[in-house]
Amino acid sequence: MLKFDEELFLNLVEKEGLAFRGQIEEIVDGITKRGYSNIFLIGAGGTIAMMYPYEYILKSNSTIDVHAEIAAEFMVMNHKHFSKDSVCIFTSVSGTTQETVAAAEYCKEKGATTIALVAEPNTPLTQIADYCITTGSETHSFDTFFMLLYMIVFRFMHNNNEFPQYEQFTKEVSLLPHAILDAVKSFDKKAEEFAITHKDTDYHMMVGSGNLWGNTYSYAMCILEEMQWIQAKSIHAAEFFHGTLELVVEDTSVILLKGEDETRPLMDRVERFVENISKNITVIDTKSFEMEGISEEFRKHFSVSINWSVLSRISVYLERERNHPLSLRRYYRQMEY
Repeated sequence: MLKFDEELFLNLVEKEGLAFRGQIEEIVDGITKRGYSNIFLIGAGGTIAMMYPYEYILKSNSTIDVHAEIAAEFMVMNHKHFSKDSVCIFTSVSGTTQETVAAAEYCKEKGATTIALVAEPNTPLTQIADYCITTGSETHSFDTFFMLLYMIVFRFMHNNNEFPQYEQFTKEVSLLPHAILDAVKSFDKKAEEFAITHKDTDYHMMVGSGNLWGNTYSYAMCILEEMQWIQAKSIHAAEFFHGTLELVVEDTSVILLKGEDETRPLMDRVERFVENISKNITVIDTKSFEMEGISEEFRKHFSVSINWSVLSRISVYLERERNHPLSLRRYYRQMEY
């Protein structure tokens, strides 16, 4: 077993991530007091995928106008909802992602309010944003960003008089790192078995919906394709029956990411169909994880973090079984394009 460093994880995600609560509330409260028209969640690759759950959460729980946009497209599309009264939120591990940095500059030049979550200090994105939270470490950065985004998004909702459960919610955010640890421990053997079974599998279908759609999109593209050079397709469960179903055969690897939000019946429908055809199905269901201390009401939100953490264990074992470091690239940041 490739050991998961529990102490390091808790130090980075629990202690450092939760330490930003006061700063986040001060930022969001100040913006709310001044007034804003809408929220833009902007990123590229893994970081736009990271924004999709929070767009879904806001759309399904709030009247706040929200738009998740791919940085490069956002800059050329002349978005008619964007203005100087918009709040633009960015995340970047390195703080140097070209498209994200350019989009942040664009938003700032237009007079919009910019907030950035960045792992590395003293990088271009940290110097552009009006408000920047720097976590200081790339290790477990996505886990930390997820927690910070929970606090940001739900504070905006609370200030919009739409989330009176905010205090209880933030208490449960503090329990999330331990829930993640428990999930990782319980899933680790399955993660290793998946990597051993699929080390030579050359194509995967990944299906997700609701607030797990971002994880589905990100894992297929950023992990399987970019980091492991394995062909993969991310498919939204609501669209699975409009084309993709025709490609499922007996040996097709289908990975189903099941969460606990309102779209779960869409995933159940895909599962019922696929299990009649393929003998190569992997179901990762957040309902199978205890999440001690997390209320039933909030499990659907925290499933994003739980799901990502267990997927990350698959990545570790794929790296070992395929002898393919996750850091290896042919083209990304290796050449101009």
